[in-house]
Amino acid sequence: MKGGSRLLWFLFSLCCYCVIINNNGVEGSHKIHHEYQCVPDTKVRQVHRTGYHFQPPRNWINGPMYYNGIYHLFYQYNPKGAVWGNIVWAHSVSRNLIDWEALEPAIYPSKPFDINGCWSGSATILPGNKPAILYTGIDTQQRQVQNIAFPANLSDPYLRKWVKPDSNPLVVPDVGMNASTFRDPTTAWRVNGHWRMLVGARKKHRGIVYLYRSRDFMTWIKSKHPLHSAQNTGMWECPDFFPVSLYSERGLDTSVTGKNVRHVLKVSLDRTRYEYYTIGRYYPEIDRYIPGNTSADGWSGLRYDYGNFYASKTFFDAEQKRRILWGWANESDTADNDTAKGWAGIQTIPRTLWLDKGKKQLLQWPIEELNTLRGQKIQVRNQELKIGENVEITGITAAQADVEVTFSLPSLDKAEEFDPSWVNAQDLCGMKGSTVQGGVGPFGLLTLASEHLEEYTPVFFRIFKAKGKHVVLMCSDAKSSSLRTELYKPSFAGFVDVDLKDGMLSLRSLIDHSVVESFGAGGKTCITSRVYPTLAVSKKAHLYAFNNGTEAVTIKKLNAWTMHRPQMN
Repeated sequence: MKGGSRLLWFLFSLCCYCVIINNNGVEGSHKIHHEYQCVPDTKVRQVHRTGYHFQPPRNWINGPMYYNGIYHLFYQYNPKGAVWGNIVWAHSVSRNLIDWEALEPAIYPSKPFDINGCWSGSATILPGNKPAILYTGIDTQQRQVQNIAFPANLSDPYLRKWVKPDSNPLVVPDVGMNASTFRDPTTAWRVNGHWRMLVGARKKHRGIVYLYRSRDFMTWIKSKHPLHSAQNTGMWECPDFFPVSLYSERGLDTSVTGKNVRHVLKVSLDRTRYEYYTIGRYYPEIDRYIPGNTSADGWSGLRYDYGNFYASKTFFDAEQKRRILWGWANESDTADNDTAKGWAGIQTIPRTLWLDKGKKQLLQWPIEELNTLRGQKIQVRNQELKIGENVEITGITAAQADVEVTFSLPSLDKAEEFDPSWVNAQDLCGMKGSTVQGGVGPFGLLTLASEHLEEYTPVFFRIFKAKGKHVVLMCSDAKSSSLRTELYKPSFAGFVDVDLKDGMLSLRSLIDHSVVESFGAGGKTCITSRVYPTLAVSKKAHLYAFNNGTEAVTIKKLNAWTMHRPQMN
């Protein structure tokens, strides 16, 4: 591996902030529910518990690492309750990213440098094949400081025990820095004998990733300038920085640089609760990252996922030579304590990630290992969907399914005119939902639907015509997902950069009781929705294909499978 780094890691990422307003503006803070910190899991509702998405036995979760053939998932976990508080780094292991075995916690608050919390971090494999975890601790002064931990016994394949040297903390906030916005160290990379890592931060309204260098991984010196920053973006949480190949779908070790490489900088914006990324060039000789011109550098930029998705990170799987993305399907805001206690903390299915051929964005697709859970299969071929028609997809368990469908669009002549002021896809989806008749679309799937459609979560496309091109909108709309009126049920959406010359448009949806992960046009646009139906649960859930456009659409090919449950903790 280049530079001896073999950065096989993935993250442990923090997901449980809330936004509060004080005299200094917007701050990130953990919301602590003292009245629920010790609610036993026997009181947690289970009807919406996922079947094949990773969840701990109860409570909050987060991220992973790959080492010596075993995937390690570390996650923030409250062993005494189902909300934020009493947080430890819990630990599960897997050989295939599908089946998981729970171990005892790896890290918990115990020293002055983390006594008030062990927050998010990441892992790096050092020379000599030795893992190290960098993580944010909350010290006795309530400062966010960066610490290190090592396995106590490298001969243990599961790395059950971890030790924290008394030389911690490795990095503390400088005088004048906001010590409450200084967290989430990245996977380190090595160039010319020096390690680098990033720490997310904020200076007034500017988002920042500070850069630190080290020769020995223990003594870190802050660079004179950050790797990158941007005005008016607020706190940059859970940063991730990694290379992608210009000419191959294979993943790259985190330390790789060169002319055939571009770099991705992803940040989780505390103020919006969404994630954004740019693709650009990294100049290691001056340690600067400059985004390209393929997207905005901020709130209107590219996103991994346009739905319930936050605090993600990638890791390089050296065995399979792939880069894998794993994020948190974050909880929609609700007014219900059962929701807060029982349905939070779900990881999305791990996704392989690579640069698209146009070099303008990233593509994502569920890992191949997921296919081993496929069971009962049904097929539909050349099924026309006329205006207002719903076709039920039967023969599978609709509450726990994997659906791949390709739609054929015989004509785009009736596509609606696109208004250039429609720059916000989510607002457009809210305005033109699945029941609002269009020309070409809306068409797609009604997931987690009740028999008489009192509840359903539509995932659909709508085609517009603009000057010299067509605009494709993809939506996952939760407005009709539940009869419970107190729930937050947003319309999520993103535009799809796809060429419709062949008249084909594909969709894959992973349906799992309370989560619907959807991938449009081979992974160009991804949307994850958390939904909580009351009627469309378990065996009472249905799946339909639909078309509410005036132009007929054909299901060219549809394959759907009932998904089995893996071993899960």
